[in-house]
Amino acid sequence: MEPNLLFFFNSILLGIGLAMDAFSVSLANGLHETEMKPEKMCAIAGTFALFQAFMPMFGWMCVHTIVQYLKTFEQFIPWIAFILLLFIGIKMLLEGIQNSDSELPKPGVGFFSLIVQGIATSIDALSVGFTIADYNFYMAGASALIIAAVTFLVCMTGLVIGKKFGTKLSGKATLLGGAILIVIGLEIFITGIF
Repeated sequence: MEPNLLFFFNSILLGIGLAMDAFSVSLANGLHETEMKPEKMCAIAGTFALFQAFMPMFGWMCVHTIVQYLKTFEQFIPWIAFILLLFIGIKMLLEGIQNSDSELPKPGVGFFSLIVQGIATSIDALSVGFTIADYNFYMAGASALIIAAVTFLVCMTGLVIGKKFGTKLSGKATLLGGAILIVIGLEIFITGIF
């Protein structure tokens, strides 16, 4: 297969589809931390983009090497994403309940939470490695980079929207962000199981 316009179009569509969970989590992060600086926004969007690029490439490599082991692992993907997002969502809900009584500033999105979010929102991208299995290494890499660029833009949009509405929602933003993460986890779980 040769790179052509259809290849780029498909990669962009894959990026948009894969970035929707990351968009929602970025929206929740923006709601949670309304005073987020642009550098941190880029770091968050970059983390999601990195995971969204890595997982399809890892899936592609598995298809070409250890596909029988990945098939066994694939059934656990919805469970893993659900547990990770449920954990972070409940943590945000508890923070929102604790901070609703005080005027103290809320803690921002931490490194550990961001890594867990990156894994949880990109783990389904592992299966994209199967859809790009007929690509050669360079085309798979180019597709992963396109997916990463699209994810970065989509996540930055989510962060900006979340910050804007988070300021308007004030103390309820963390509660809403936690609820969004739990709903995303449930959605990944339900669609992955059925």
